[in-house]
Amino acid sequence: MIVTEKKKIEDILEKIRDCKKIVIFGCGDCATLCKTGGKDEVEELKKILEDNEKQVVYTSVIDISCDERIVKKELKNLPEYDCIISLSCGTGTQTVGDIIEKPVFSGLDSKYAGSTRRIGHFTEKCSLCGECIINDFGGICPITRCSKHLLNGPCGGSVDGKCEVGDKDCAWVLIYKRMKKQGREKELLQYRKPKNWK
Repeated sequence: MIVTEKKKIEDILEKIRDCKKIVIFGCGDCATLCKTGGKDEVEELKKILEDNEKQVVYTSVIDISCDERIVKKELKNLPEYDCIISLSCGTGTQTVGDIIEKPVFSGLDSKYAGSTRRIGHFTEKCSLCGECIINDFGGICPITRCSKHLLNGPCGGSVDGKCEVGDKDCAWVLIYKRMKKQGREKELLQYRKPKNWK
């Protein structure tokens, strides 16, 4: 699931300052689970925009905003509008923007791919970096889950299994415990080259 946060309303209003007629799209998938782009959030944004003298001409929560087939159907019969605000991740917003000519503005910031602990509470697990290395680390990603993105062991700054940077578990403590439980801890002695960020 892609975890998102709402952008500041001031930033959205600044981007749409020249737009009078607005369409708002939410996403029925990840953004709904994050409580950033579901029906309630679309209605909340609509009210805020109308309070700021904008005319919201159409709203919808698209089942899956990153599915081009679904988005194309939604875009077929829109009334006249100046721009769209998309309450979805960057992929969903770009999917809409790739299909139409008019401006599409994101109302959310995409943070990371995570797992859901409970509705509205997520754990960051993946940075979608395109070079997955979790097989070497017991299924735990040190790029995402280690605050310092270390690939060859811990920094030595953790206390009682907690990272010195923020309030989260030390990824390397988790990796070591899991690899030891699997009888694979000797694999951690292998040196890994720095990640190729290209």
